[in-house]
Amino acid sequence: MHVTTTRINADSPWSPASLSTLDSEQTLLLLFGASGLIDAPDRIRQLLDACPRSHVMGCSTAGEIHGCEISDDSLVVAAVRFEKTPIRTAEAAVQSPNDSFAAGHAIAAQLKQPSLRGVLVLSDGLNVNGSELVKGLNDTLGETVVVTGGLAGDGTRFKRTWVLKDRSPQSGYVTAVGFYGDHIRLGHGSKGGWDKFGPERQVTKSHSNVLYELDGRPALQLYKEYLGDRAAGLPATGLLFPLAIRTSPSEGKVLVRTILAVDEAAQSMTFAGDIPEGVFAQLMRANFDRLIQGASEAAALTTNHHGSSHPTSPTLSVAISCVGRRLVLGERTEEEIEATLEILPKSSSQIGFYSYGELSPYANGACDLHNQTMTLTTIAEL
Repeated sequence: MHVTTTRINADSPWSPASLSTLDSEQTLLLLFGASGLIDAPDRIRQLLDACPRSHVMGCSTAGEIHGCEISDDSLVVAAVRFEKTPIRTAEAAVQSPNDSFAAGHAIAAQLKQPSLRGVLVLSDGLNVNGSELVKGLNDTLGETVVVTGGLAGDGTRFKRTWVLKDRSPQSGYVTAVGFYGDHIRLGHGSKGGWDKFGPERQVTKSHSNVLYELDGRPALQLYKEYLGDRAAGLPATGLLFPLAIRTSPSEGKVLVRTILAVDEAAQSMTFAGDIPEGVFAQLMRANFDRLIQGASEAAALTTNHHGSSHPTSPTLSVAISCVGRRLVLGERTEEEIEATLEILPKSSSQIGFYSYGELSPYANGACDLHNQTMTLTTIAEL
């Protein structure tokens, strides 16, 4: 396997020659870039024209990751040419959250084969219910195929996102690439690092990813009491105070949910994933050191299971971290990117993006939707 990565800035000259040398039917191009590229896709087109045979995946971001640096309004690219691993891409429309389960099902059906080992998914970040997308994928693929990925971002604007479909940036789609055969090694890890506070409350009224009541009280009213002065900045300030949900007070598996929108009239909040009635929810807030420690733990997890490869094999790490973490960490954000590279094999290259949701198994097994985590996927070949 051969890997090269690069970052293309809007104002700097760039030649696609280094990437075009890896162009082949066995090459995967991964691109993460600014949401504004949907209006001015020239840089993307120039890049893809240089690699006409390669499979292409990409999406918009709330910040691009290249190595241990974070940038905005740039385009980060990884070209991976596999020696022994067949790859295939798939896509499905997701014009509204109601299409999410069907889109996951369609993607999985396009890729499913006995030799399928893993799927990397990139989705529109706003028109999708990530929980339903994951259910559709899991329903077809089960727990034996590693499914990871993320939801596209749009900075803190939450207006529109894109994924690459037919080699151009478009809204309203889910895309994926499948990895086949016994030579691929896919590692995954996902960790948060937030602290819970306040009482744990039961969800007494919700529908899909819209939360109406906690312990019988209007959810938005209750949430604003905790936010105080920050409530005026919703939904953006909600990224600083996500919800932890679990099925019962004794359940060890905790998923995190981030606010996407608020409805003053209904006193409801819309989240990036489902909030089922009956689950228990608790507010969370940032702990800087624990967030960075969480990134380290995510990197350690990638080497803890069958996904690990030989330490000297070329490895691509795809880092997908939540926009909420970037807002909280501020000037310290690059510390979490540095923390992952310190743990990963020295032969690792890293690109990634800040997202509106992360897809990964909680530990092992079926995929889950996460918010506010650092989620890593490592790709290598034996």
